[in-house]
Amino acid sequence: MSFPAILSVLSRANSGHVKRICSSPGRYRSTVVSTKSQEEKEPPMDGCTKLEPVEVISEHKNVTAQKLNRINVDFSNTMEAYKSKDNIELLRSLLVFKLCTIDILVEKNKELMDLSKKLFGQWMFEKMMKMTFYGQFVAGEDHEAIKPLIQKNQAFGVGAVLDYSVEEDLTQEEAETKEMESCVSEAEKESPADHRESKYKAHRRFGDRRGGVISARTYFYADESKCDNQMETFINCIKASGGASADGFSAIKMTALGRPQFLLQFSEVLVKWRRFFKFLAAQQGISDMRVLEQRLELEQLKESLTELGVGAKDDIDNWLTGEKLGLSGTIDLLDWNSLINDTTTITNLLMVPNLETGQLEPLLKKFTAEEERQMKRMLQRVDVLAKHAMQNGVRLMVDAEQTYFQPAISRLTLEMQRKFNRDKPIIFNTYQCYLKEAYDNVTVDVELSRREGWYFGAKLVRGAYMYQERARAEEIGYEDPVNPDYEATNKMYHKCLEYLLEDIDHSRKANIMVATHNEDTVKFTLEKMNEMGLSPTENKVYFGQLLGMCDQISFPLGQAGFPVYKYVPYGPVNEVIPYLSRRAQENRGFMKGSQRERHLLWMELKRRLLGGQIFYKPVY
Repeated sequence: MSFPAILSVLSRANSGHVKRICSSPGRYRSTVVSTKSQEEKEPPMDGCTKLEPVEVISEHKNVTAQKLNRINVDFSNTMEAYKSKDNIELLRSLLVFKLCTIDILVEKNKELMDLSKKLFGQWMFEKMMKMTFYGQFVAGEDHEAIKPLIQKNQAFGVGAVLDYSVEEDLTQEEAETKEMESCVSEAEKESPADHRESKYKAHRRFGDRRGGVISARTYFYADESKCDNQMETFINCIKASGGASADGFSAIKMTALGRPQFLLQFSEVLVKWRRFFKFLAAQQGISDMRVLEQRLELEQLKESLTELGVGAKDDIDNWLTGEKLGLSGTIDLLDWNSLINDTTTITNLLMVPNLETGQLEPLLKKFTAEEERQMKRMLQRVDVLAKHAMQNGVRLMVDAEQTYFQPAISRLTLEMQRKFNRDKPIIFNTYQCYLKEAYDNVTVDVELSRREGWYFGAKLVRGAYMYQERARAEEIGYEDPVNPDYEATNKMYHKCLEYLLEDIDHSRKANIMVATHNEDTVKFTLEKMNEMGLSPTENKVYFGQLLGMCDQISFPLGQAGFPVYKYVPYGPVNEVIPYLSRRAQENRGFMKGSQRERHLLWMELKRRLLGGQIFYKPVY
């Protein structure tokens, strides 16, 4: 069975079946690149976020590396930024970005597209879309159609993260109904008054998970057959990525691969176990320490568990022993997390500690045989995708989702990393830095990779679900998981980023994708890489942006030798309309906040026209 570490179950401590804890292609060099000193660099642009100092994670700096030539990239050189685009493509970008600033067009975009189809017919509608929004943000309809664009971008130093962006076009009512049916177990239907936490239960008011989300696609569960079809779609995407390039990525979402009920339940179990650790840390007076510095004294822990009635003293002594653990005499969070490990049936996996009684209790009173089979199938699908990624030489990006799903998604991704990242990074987890706990999550996972000796892979994003998360927390009544403002999120992003760069500097085993459209964050990363003497040719730090956006960042980086990737959506015109709708909404805020990209596009177009390059064609 796949994922033995996850499929196993936690037995009750007094049952006699108690587990022992064990500690466990070449790129073009751009003329934009220079080696000028920091003092010669241009001041920050107007309108850019000022970066605050971030704590230094490590005091050990490579002094020799700091003396190496510094690599700086000029994001204002329009000739380099747009050399892969002909004049028609520049005009299309200007038109699309201008349309994205017109509120009425963005707010009514789906209605306007439906009206266009009726007025002009399907053929003309598709032609118009390919000349505008579809042509700007989508690579093509199928695996063959996207190859020319991928090959052209590769010639200019930019790789691809393939993302099949077809979405189901549901009404709000349909989405809410599907969500409630797929997130409520049979036991909950029979006995709704249980000890489940409201955060990890489905609520019809937030059943349509698309609400307030403009930068991530959403899957709704229908049945197991549909999950199998979506797995096959991901497999085809992985194969296409492997066939299109030697170093590609492919993106997947866990909610596409199974019934979300399991993600909700498993997330609640993981959170409650972590909360139990914090409770025990507070008893020992160490709760104010950093999460990885909190080490429970073994003898005190045994006494606490005995007093709570978790089990008999002999059982607890047996439970909390292990070759390495016995020598250290302490347990940290990583040791504690290993409780949910080495089990045999999934239903017993969902056991949680009750702080009031001290007993381990099942999260739900019963599971049906079909619910257990659905849980197993989800894990098996994830395993199949990871194997296909490895066989095709493709790295697999697991997208982040809502906080009530994310603990389970992260744990399942972690288990894939432990299995498949032994020789190189194949599986990448995603960390949303608008979350208050982002730094703790990153540091705990990195530390586990160090102890076990596998390659850590991460994609850092600011996050896609902020407004929805805030509204849900306020209405249902739990702590807002989101940082208070953009500045706090910016600091969190750079704090996580600097920690990971320090880890790369120390061991050269971590790999990160800096997925951002924020030019200041990219400059921050380049500055830190310069300080550490971290060469772009080592392929430890990647950059990522969406297709059709921020070419003035992506292409200068790629031509300067940095590994940079575009998220490349593809799919039939009619079936990617929900994706295009979100791109229009996202660009409305982006373009209103900064007109820099439109300004650079105009500059390059004027330069070409005045220079007689009316029929400019990229050469590669």
